[in-house]
Parts: sequence; C-alpha cells; structure tokens
Amino acid sequence: MILRPQYNDMTHYLEATAILNFNWPNIMEPNNTQSMVAGLSYDIMMDSKDELDYIKNAYEYVRDKIAHSADIDGKVVTCTASEVAMAKEGICYAKSHLLAALLRANLVPAGFCYQLLVLDDKTAPQLILHGLNAVYIEAVDKWIRLDARGNKPGVNAQFSLEHEQLAFNVRAEKGEMDISIIYAVPDKNVVQALQNSHTIEELWANLPTSLYNGA
Repeated sequence: MILRPQYNDMTHYLEATAILNFNWPNIMEPNNTQSMVAGLSYDIMMDSKDELDYIKNAYEYVRDKIAHSADIDGKVVTCTASEVAMAKEGICYAKSHLLAALLRANLVPAGFCYQLLVLDDKTAPQLILHGLNAVYIEAVDKWIRLDARGNKPGVNAQFSLEHEQLAFNVRAEKGEMDISIIYAVPDKNVVQALQNSHTIEELWANLPTSLYNGA
C-alpha cells in the first residue's frame, strides 16, 4: 500500500497540540504533566545511538511498556499523551497519541493512520477504526507505519524498514480495509470517543466506526 501524507509540509507532523501535549520549555517544572512526555522522550533519546535507534526505542517503549487496556482489564480511559504516559495504559488510539508525541518531541515527523477492522469475529462482528502511526524515516526518505497496540498471542507487530509488520492484517473478504492517508492530527471521531467515555465500558460501546471526514 502507498501511504499518502495529508500535507506535503512536514511541519504539520511536528506540532504539539492539546492531545499531543509535549512541552520542552517546561521540562524542569515540577508536576507539569506536559513536560513529562518531553522528559520521557529525553530519557529514551539518551539510551539511543542515533535518530533511527530512537524511533525504534520509542516505538517499542509504547508497544511494550504501555499496556493496552483490553489486555489488562483496564479501568482508565486515557486520551492525551501525558495521560497515557502517567497511567501507562490506553487503547490503540491513545497509545498512538503518546508515540506521536514522543517522536515529535525529538523532531521526528509522525502522523496517524487508521484501519477498518472487525472488532471480534464471534462476539462483535462490526467494523471499527483501529489506530496506528506513520513515521517519516529520514535515513531512507520514506514513511512507514508502526502499530504500538501491544503484542500478545496472535499479535506480533515489529519495527521494520523493509517489511511492514503490523498488529493486524486486513481481510478484504470481511470488509476490512487500510486507510492510506497519514493524518497530521488524531481523527475527531476518535478523540470524541475517548473524551466522552468516562469508563472503559462506555468506550467499548462507543468505538468509532468511521473517520470524521469519511472512510
């Protein structure tokens, strides 16, 4: 699949927002929730050899150290990058927000991609959005998709420049599809579902089934 950036101007994929709330200038302020994302980015950077190693390490941190709420019977709905970093849990959308913030905090362009997937073949066969990231790799001059959902039996997402390995393979026969656009900000339907759900149970009942602008 050919990925299509929403914007040609790379600065759109570097911006901090209310959801991607990293904030370098305030990194030394105590109890500043925005600065903790930048601080986490700094810690990962200090353990990395170069930019490519940083991207891999940031991805694996979110994939492995931030639990997917469904895998741990989570109780907290997180949305912003700082919320995810503090709670150390979130669903796929929330985890993609943290990964994008960590990458952007270190001046690595990152955006958002989505898939339409069947929620559960047996108990919930409806199509819902699944969120993941795209990151621009300067060393090879291309965008790649990374899925930080979190691995478990049957799910084995990995960092690779050559062969994309996401959490889920699209099954066209079931109506599933990849959405090729790399968005600069999280989709509005996704953000509203996270912000309007006070419990995980509410969130499961209100998972978005389409993007705000279609698909």
